[in-house]
Formats: sequence, structure tokens, C-alpha cells
Amino acid sequence: MEQIFHKLTRREMLKSATCGFGGLALSGMQYGQTASYNSLIPKTSLFPQRAKRVIFIFMAGGPSHVDTFDYKPELFAKDGKQIDFVGVRTNTFGQASKRTLMKPLWEFKRYGECGQYVSSLFPNIAKHVDDLAFIHSMHTEGVAHGPSTLFMHTGATNLVRPSMGSWISYGLGTENQNLPAFVTISPSASKGGPRNYSNAFLPSIHQGTAIGRAGNVSGA
Repeated sequence: MEQIFHKLTRREMLKSATCGFGGLALSGMQYGQTASYNSLIPKTSLFPQRAKRVIFIFMAGGPSHVDTFDYKPELFAKDGKQIDFVGVRTNTFGQASKRTLMKPLWEFKRYGECGQYVSSLFPNIAKHVDDLAFIHSMHTEGVAHGPSTLFMHTGATNLVRPSMGSWISYGLGTENQNLPAFVTISPSASKGGPRNYSNAFLPSIHQGTAIGRAGNVSGA
């Protein structure tokens, strides 16, 4: 019988071993693409996904809803009158307060086939109302800016909850594995601060990546 075992030279050993290294790398790459291992890979859903990215613009100190898209006829009718905000918690120890109503300084008109009200502040946006979605069902009991800002971003005012961007990153994943899936530009250090883009109890990979800081646009 011919002897089939023989000593390998160093060159033969390296030549034979390299054939298996590719398999090891492929196995690692495939493992990294499993949903249980990498929560950033694109997710599938019951409904086809048409949006590939989300740009959420939060303008602290911007014009209010009643001055822009939320027409309130009663606000015009009761301009200058005082009203008790019964049941509405304020930042004065939770007590109700009396305030004077003031109507918007801009006129409202209906636009588009949907008949959406838009104030004269936004004549160009008014031309595209049929391509926009307006949500008028949201409400809150708080009036303080800090808790309201945190509530807008996380859905909670005094608990640590994942921010909107973290949930989107967690739920949809990302097609780019080399860049952050969630970026926040020039975030404010007040009114909730980092909690407004926090991942909370979600994996830390879904924490928002802050670029620049509020008041320093050039740094972003």
C-alpha cells in the first residue's frame, strides 16, 4: 500500500490552510447579518416600505400650531377675553390659571383638494398641502417647555424612554452599516438635553449621534 501520510513543508501547510480561512470569514460575515446579532440590518414588515429615511425637524421656539396650520375659529371670536384653564396643569405648582386669549395675527384660508387650513405665514407650503399629512389629534396636559419637549421626543415627561429616532433605528434598521443610523444636529443641552435623543433601554447602537451643539450651527 502506498503511504498517504507524509510530512508537510511549511509552504504546503500554508497553501492548504488558506483554503479554510475564507470559510471562517464567510461564516463570521453571515453571522453578523442575522437579526438577532445585528439590530441595524434592514427589517422586513407586513407592508411595503416606501420611505428609506426620516428627517424630523423640531423647531424649539418656532411658531405655534394655532398660528400656522391649526385654525381655531373660537380663538378669533374670543380674542381679548380671559378664560380659566380648568384641569390644565401649569408650571405654577399644578394650579389652574387665568389667561387672556389672543387671536393669530395672520389670516387662514383653505388650500388644495383636502381643504387644509394654512395661515398666510406659509404661502408656498400652502401650494403643496395635498402632498403633506397634518396631525391634529395630538394633545398634552403640560405647558412647561422642558417636559413638553421631552414628551414630544420620547412620549414621557419624567421617565427614561427611547427617543423617536432610536425607535426608528431599532424598528427599520439601516442600509449603511458604516455610518450612524440616527444623527441629531445641534441638539440643545437644556429642556431634556441628551434624553431627547437617548436610546434608554434599547441597545446602545441606537443612541443618537450628536453633531455640533445648539447655538453653534457652524460646528455642525
